[in-house]
Amino acid sequence: MMDASQVAQVTEMMYALRNPAGVPTFPIIFMGLGVLTFALHILFVQIMLGTSAITIFGSFSQSPYWRRLAAAMLEIAKVSVSVAIVVGVAPLLFVQVVYDPHWYTSNVLSADWVIGFIIILIFAYWAMYFYYFTNGKNKDKTAQPKARWSMMLSLALMLVVGFIMHSLTSQMLHPELWKEWYLQNGVLDYSGSQLHAYNPWRFAFFISMAIPVTGAMLVTYRRFKMVREDADMGYLNWAADLGKTWIKVGSVIATVLYLAWMMTLPETAGSFATSFWGIIGGVMVLFFAIWAQVRLQGEAKFCSYMALPVALVIGLIVATSREMLRYSILNDFFHYDFMDYKIVMDWYSTGLFFLTFAIVGGSTLAYYLTIAWKAGQTVGVYTPSPAVNRMGTIALWIMILWVIQFFVAGIWTWVQ
Repeated sequence: MMDASQVAQVTEMMYALRNPAGVPTFPIIFMGLGVLTFALHILFVQIMLGTSAITIFGSFSQSPYWRRLAAAMLEIAKVSVSVAIVVGVAPLLFVQVVYDPHWYTSNVLSADWVIGFIIILIFAYWAMYFYYFTNGKNKDKTAQPKARWSMMLSLALMLVVGFIMHSLTSQMLHPELWKEWYLQNGVLDYSGSQLHAYNPWRFAFFISMAIPVTGAMLVTYRRFKMVREDADMGYLNWAADLGKTWIKVGSVIATVLYLAWMMTLPETAGSFATSFWGIIGGVMVLFFAIWAQVRLQGEAKFCSYMALPVALVIGLIVATSREMLRYSILNDFFHYDFMDYKIVMDWYSTGLFFLTFAIVGGSTLAYYLTIAWKAGQTVGVYTPSPAVNRMGTIALWIMILWVIQFFVAGIWTWVQ
């Protein structure tokens, strides 16, 4: 364990690495947005992992139901990976603003892996779409798919990039080891070729959450498709029952892994595992299994749609617990508090962010969700109504106006 003088040296180093320009608004806002966007990001990551696993398993199964479900989940997987990548940019931006000494140091220490992250992710994305386009023209969803190796490769590479990000995040929380990692056996290591820290239980926990989250997707899938005139209720009920089982079994597995993570926290975390935030995360994950057992009975028409929102709420609580762990280690042990960051208030950029998030993002997302909803519940080719077309036109004009103001503001700043 470190003595007081060693802790003080590490704290001084972290403050010295802090950006002297300060932050454009209150740090607590970045922390809150980081939690929210991470919860959204990890939700789509878990959906992508679970639906990819179903796609692979179904491609090897002889069951017509599994083959059919695999084809349906592939559609969800390819959308989820795109959303996960886009939404995943946001929590990284917020982390690098308030934890810049930690995030940038971690990235420099493992620079090769940071660059490799992008390359591996691209190949994982390509492999998934190779499988999709190879089998996309096959009208018979129960036929044996081709190029199954590409889907397995995609899932494996997705897990690799997830582990890289896990390691980079873990390295942030060990500032006492940064010098040791950089100066190994008296020799400076400029390579950035190593991943220095990881917790397999933490990584396994977040991956295992793909089981109950995907179960929630299956329950929602049944509810969404059951209103169609051509709905095959035998197949849909089978998918929903599978989803309920995944929620209950997966939540128990994830809870066990969460406990293992809490039991293997570093000494710098102190008593976090037995604190409110340490306990509530595991309790809420287990609550998902209880909720599924109590509420998802029979037809459960209303609660079927609630499965994914409940998963998101649980994810938000887990994300908050994760953030409190990070804050606890850096503030309580190392006495580094990002709340005392110098604030240079920039009302324009702060307001622009929230307006972009709410209006530009909201209008575009509303249009896409409406199209997806209507198309999924329409037999044959879906033709948008005038009202839906108007939503798309409004969203397009809002984006055009946003781009115009962006260049106007940039030119005005440059002229000044």
